[in-house]
Amino acid sequence: MSRKLWAALGLITTLGLSTSACAQPAPAAPQAPNDYAKDEAWLCRPGRADACAVDQTATVIQANGATSIETFKADPNAPIDCFYVYPTVSSDPGGNSDMTPDLPEKAVADQQFARFGSVCKLYAPNYRQVTIAALRRVMMGQASNGDGELAYGDVLAAWKDYLARDNHGRGVVLIGHSQGSRILLRLIKEEIDGKPVQKQLVSALILGMNTPVDPAKDSYGSLPLCRKTGQTGCVISYVSFRADVPPPGGSKFFGKVAEPGMKAACVNPAALAGGSATVRSYFSDRTIMGSKMRPATVWAQGVEVATPFVELPGLVSAECVSQDGFDYLAVTVHPDPADPRTDKIPGDLLVLGQPLRDWGLHLVDVNLTMGDLVAVVGAQAKAYSAK
Repeated sequence: MSRKLWAALGLITTLGLSTSACAQPAPAAPQAPNDYAKDEAWLCRPGRADACAVDQTATVIQANGATSIETFKADPNAPIDCFYVYPTVSSDPGGNSDMTPDLPEKAVADQQFARFGSVCKLYAPNYRQVTIAALRRVMMGQASNGDGELAYGDVLAAWKDYLARDNHGRGVVLIGHSQGSRILLRLIKEEIDGKPVQKQLVSALILGMNTPVDPAKDSYGSLPLCRKTGQTGCVISYVSFRADVPPPGGSKFFGKVAEPGMKAACVNPAALAGGSATVRSYFSDRTIMGSKMRPATVWAQGVEVATPFVELPGLVSAECVSQDGFDYLAVTVHPDPADPRTDKIPGDLLVLGQPLRDWGLHLVDVNLTMGDLVAVVGAQAKAYSAK
């Protein structure tokens, strides 16, 4: 195997790709179920100093170079809940992670989930996910030692515990990315769609995953895609690519589904009804794996960013497109010679300096539209509460 391919395999598996995009993992021996009544079984719960109680302060850099600091405060009295399932990030050596969260599992909650604390109460279970090590085996042509059923069983148990102990009839938003999104798609299909609890589903954010939808109905099962502000009981889903680097022909990873007659959902959180719109991104020099980017991004010439996140208003826009059999969120950066800000955004998976086009901007799927997602959920919370 070439050095370049070895590098690709090692890096690809940091993406949080769902197991089904590679191969189904081999079943493992039965393991004891987790007790989610125990506080330590959760990565995030309301009122705790945990992985979601982290600094979300952002430096806002305008097109003229002016800067300001945007502070953040979670709402302890938020009217709805959010239930999050994180992507494949565990660095544990086995096929499935243990129940002690490592740095990447904590860091991804910081990057993808904590900011929703301004509009909902945060619940995120630890779960014995299929690990990066297991996915690496698959990518090298070996049998996976990860057990996808174990991962799903944990999330299912956590969901049932949340409903029994914490929900009390409140509205809830499901949020996932990659492997977490695939688990949530199954949870919706088997436990929510058509069940009494569906009336409490405010929305589902199925990010970085191919959600199969019937184009005639614009829905996943009986759940319609979110197409207007304040709409509830609906789904937002997309995979992201640079507009000038679309999915390559023949790609089987992101932007299309295997189900005949179906297409991959694409909803732009910044323009629910469709069309192009500026997105409100929250970028960071810390990756979803918890490590610092090397080299560090220079967000604007002469500007030192000391906050965990940075906003670049007006720099990036996005639009859902259907092209060459793919459906995806096409992301455009708008450089300006008079603008001191960067003309490049992170998110590509690079191998020997070259992006792997099949993966698009998977690393920043959530960061790209974070501000828009939080705003959409905030509007949905108000609409749901009004009902």
